[in-house]
Amino acid sequence: MRARYIGAALAAVTAAALTACGSDSDSAASGPITVFAAASLTGSFTQIGKDFEAANPGTTVTFSFAGSSALATQIDQGAPADVFAAAAPANMKTVTDAGNADGTPQNFVKNQLVIAVPKGNPNNVTTLADLAKPGVKVALCAPQVPCGAAAQKALQSASVPVTPVTQEQDVKAALSKVTLGEVDAALVYRTDARAAAGDVDGIEFPESAGAVNEYPIVVLKNGPNRTGGQAFVNYVLSPPARKVLTDAGFQAP
Repeated sequence: MRARYIGAALAAVTAAALTACGSDSDSAASGPITVFAAASLTGSFTQIGKDFEAANPGTTVTFSFAGSSALATQIDQGAPADVFAAAAPANMKTVTDAGNADGTPQNFVKNQLVIAVPKGNPNNVTTLADLAKPGVKVALCAPQVPCGAAAQKALQSASVPVTPVTQEQDVKAALSKVTLGEVDAALVYRTDARAAAGDVDGIEFPESAGAVNEYPIVVLKNGPNRTGGQAFVNYVLSPPARKVLTDAGFQAP
């Protein structure tokens, strides 16, 4: 009788422990989560956010998409965000050097540049050198923006002198100059050209292989929902989210 009682008691304790663990897991991600992410992640992260909310009832993910350099500055100035996903390690380093990262950033994807031209390629731009031809109007991202730094690296390695007619603060803005017909070409990420395939053609060029950007992600130390932030980071690193990213044209890290 005593043995039966002890066995029942142990079973009850075990069940209670398992229930508690399940509750902790279920409540790990809850409430609002704010994510600052590079503009080039807009489409993919919007979908990943919806998938994350579906997998974690009670959560709401709000995104702020912009150039990584601008987002890093906002974070270091105290903007309330739980997660930062940058388009280059240099912009992430700004945040980690300021002591605002909770842990070590993890690279989760890579991205590569293409030449975006209007649909049908009316100016017959086929190489990086074509961007230096007289009369060809080119948009680039600003040098401090990851897509701008990558563009400069590619152009310098190919010894192609390009004077852009505009320098934009994020890749979406540079691409919009092409879709609006304001420029003849822009150096943008492969993923952005693919997302706008109805309006632009993406021209691959070999020099882009030497200017690939790695994308790091990290939970922020002063975020109002660090637990939720960590759950979102974990989800971004999971197979379902990775599929969304690779389907959009991102490369595995």
